[in-house]
Amino acid sequence: MLLALLAMPSAAWSADGKAGENRDEIVVYGRALEQVGVATSGSEGVVGYADFEKRPISRVGELAENVPGLIATQHSGSGKANQYFLRGFNLDHGTDLAGFVDGAPVNMRSHGHGQGYLDLNFLIPELVERIDYTKGPYHAADGDFASAGSLRFVTKNRLSQPFFEVTGGSFGYWRGVAAGSADTGQGTVLAAIDGTLSNGPWVLDEDLRKVNALVKYSTPDWSLGLAGYSSRWTSTDQVPERAIASGLIPRFGFIDPDLGGRSGRVALTFNGKAGNTTFTAYAIGSRLQLTSNFTYFLDDPVNGDQFRQIDRRGVFGGSVSHAFDAAGIAWRFGGDTRWDRIGQLGLYRTSAGTVTATVRQDQVDEYGGGLFGEARINATSRLRLVLGLRVDAIGYNVRSGLAVNSGKGSATIVSPKAALAWKAGDGVELYANYGQGYHSNDVRGATITVDPASGDPANRVPVFARSRGAELGLRVERGPLNVSLVGFWLDLASELVFVGDAGSTEPNDASRRFGTEFALFWRPLPGVTVDGTAAYTRARFRGVAPGQAFIPGATPFVLGGGISASMTPSLTATLRIRHFASAPLIEDNSQKSDATTLMNLGVYREAGRLRLGIDVLNLFNARDPDITYFYASRLRGEPAGGIDDRHIHPVEPRQVRVTARFLL
Repeated sequence: MLLALLAMPSAAWSADGKAGENRDEIVVYGRALEQVGVATSGSEGVVGYADFEKRPISRVGELAENVPGLIATQHSGSGKANQYFLRGFNLDHGTDLAGFVDGAPVNMRSHGHGQGYLDLNFLIPELVERIDYTKGPYHAADGDFASAGSLRFVTKNRLSQPFFEVTGGSFGYWRGVAAGSADTGQGTVLAAIDGTLSNGPWVLDEDLRKVNALVKYSTPDWSLGLAGYSSRWTSTDQVPERAIASGLIPRFGFIDPDLGGRSGRVALTFNGKAGNTTFTAYAIGSRLQLTSNFTYFLDDPVNGDQFRQIDRRGVFGGSVSHAFDAAGIAWRFGGDTRWDRIGQLGLYRTSAGTVTATVRQDQVDEYGGGLFGEARINATSRLRLVLGLRVDAIGYNVRSGLAVNSGKGSATIVSPKAALAWKAGDGVELYANYGQGYHSNDVRGATITVDPASGDPANRVPVFARSRGAELGLRVERGPLNVSLVGFWLDLASELVFVGDAGSTEPNDASRRFGTEFALFWRPLPGVTVDGTAAYTRARFRGVAPGQAFIPGATPFVLGGGISASMTPSLTATLRIRHFASAPLIEDNSQKSDATTLMNLGVYREAGRLRLGIDVLNLFNARDPDITYFYASRLRGEPAGGIDDRHIHPVEPRQVRVTARFLL
């Protein structure tokens, strides 16, 4: 079994109370890392490469599912960002889930397809060293989009051996990865390239063509990485259930054959440290072209409702953090800054994949920064208090094709944080947390006066949507057993919900969530690991009419976990389950989605320099939905007002993938 070289995140506090001290140690599982005396909440943690190395996944975005209670689904083509669900949120493509890779943000502000667009498709899973995660708005280092949680991916600096890997599978799936590292001068160079081809199970071939690459130079004090990603695909989006039931299309069929997209990303990232100071700088180029059609012929019975979204931008910024001890208190101060230079932000009407009209086209400069401070006070040898404060500001300049929707402005938000941790006994710790946070809204909504599609007056939205939350937690670490249990409350000033007739999301009413989460990591026998998570959340709108309080897409219950066993020193088998419950689809709860349960199986054999793996995805060939919406759409020949219906994107059927990895 491979070992992962893991380090605690720079935000962590060491057990002896010194801030900014990294704990470097070789461990088999990130989840086995001792958190008692280090963590400041019961819901944060670390996932190491060995936690998911021998785990079958169908797509890159499922790496996020290593965070207990998080679900990543898809309602479109594989090149598009996933839909995320956590703590009773339908997070769309990432609105309240912050993501970072090597310190650089992944979420896109004021994005052409969705606020906080979090596309992880550029990651190469074999090069992810660890995932540091938090939940809730309790952590001062986390700013925009981190109300439900945050994910910080850290890529490897070196490989124990270079390797070449090839995977072949059902539905025309092929993937190849080559990676290696070498010491040179005072540092190490790592390079990797990853390519994927896939048609998928869809009647209309997905024709996915994806290439990822990474080159990284590292020394003990700094690293510089250059990553590139390009993808193009054809989409089979969600389809109305009535079309399947009537026999108009099969379950994996399509309504519109001209959907799909192209995306790309280039990122240059620098990370360094000097004593107790760490810093990051990045420059990112990002583009997305996405053609969709969710309502078919509802708005335009002649040409159809197909539309295209385009986002082209550069993102530039950095962060710094410094830690020190003074007056018996461990202090940490930091800041970050970011500038999104958005050259094209467009929404266009299309027919058969050809642009026929411009609905809206903008250029946006959005710039902002945040400052934070934390003080950790050891009240006793067992009791510690962490107080934090964060201040964020965003400025913007929107230059719209419709002059009345142009404008400039700025906004500021202050977010206090507090955490209390009590070590009740050996390996047992209790936590209490409170914090405020936020997600930013699309700044075009802060300057809009006229709806560009209808010409009607439009209401402006604030730049910031505040969140407030609290949590009580318990963590037990006893030998081979790690268990955590938390109860949380979270209020959000404005919920984003899916609007089917626009194919987009829009701000909605305030919301409140109460929930509990349980996470388990257990090694009952040598070579056997068991992990599991269960989360229940009650999510409701606040201040709405009676009977209209249910939040569409807010899944109340999530269950996940699995068992991995080494049958022999060279043979390992893994069985995993992933379940999310039925969820309301409209505010009165009269329409609900079906529950989804999937099981995956993986078997892996080491034979010298060769590793063979067989993954069976959707082992029992479940016919559940990957995601479900409820809205009105119109097929040809249907009434002019359309038909309200559930629209589903089915989970992919059972498929087998065989992988051979050669160590060079």
